[in-house]
Amino acid sequence: MNNSLAGTARLIGAGLRALLVLTLVCGVLYPLAVTGVAQALFNDEANGSEIKDGSGNVVGSSLIGQTYDLPKQNADDPEEAAKPDLRWFQPRPSAGLGANSVNTQYSLILSGATNKAADNPELVKTVEEAKATVIADNSTADYKVKAENVPADAVTSSGSGLDPDISPAYAELQVHRVAEKNGLPVKQVEKLVKDHTEGRALGFMGEPRVNVLELNTALKALTRN
Repeated sequence: MNNSLAGTARLIGAGLRALLVLTLVCGVLYPLAVTGVAQALFNDEANGSEIKDGSGNVVGSSLIGQTYDLPKQNADDPEEAAKPDLRWFQPRPSAGLGANSVNTQYSLILSGATNKAADNPELVKTVEEAKATVIADNSTADYKVKAENVPADAVTSSGSGLDPDISPAYAELQVHRVAEKNGLPVKQVEKLVKDHTEGRALGFMGEPRVNVLELNTALKALTRN
């Protein structure tokens, strides 16, 4: 009986030692090592790819899109449609998988597409209405937007619904309106877009793109000077 109890105690002791060692290695040392490597070699990515303004304040992530809307007239009315603040470059539409009452910067609960077919009547109507809005919003006294010049990303959401980038074509389409609303020369705003246009990854992957948050952060700094 005593030998049996002693054997059981030894097994329990060995199990506890194994548990403590594995907890230390897997629960403390390994996470610390991975975190240390990430902070040392990939600091920006490890911290959420943050974008900061000229004062060092974090204004968002380069990986997640934001809307630039005017304040609602009635903050308590959930049915009131948001209106874009036309002083800023606008992102892709954010239609996705649901309404969001927590993070009101983007109207999604889950990342994902609407999954509507290209000939879906509701989608066709949404795209046509969005195109008409883009034309009206971005036409100025000396610059008229043509329907054939409206790129697809101006009127459709991305597969994730959270795309932070727009095409150079959509950014350039907005230049005249942004210049007019902010009292800036068109050439100056065109240069701003050019300076924030990124090429294909490794020269051949993906498409050229403009990060809207980075562009608007630079625009904000410009309008303050």
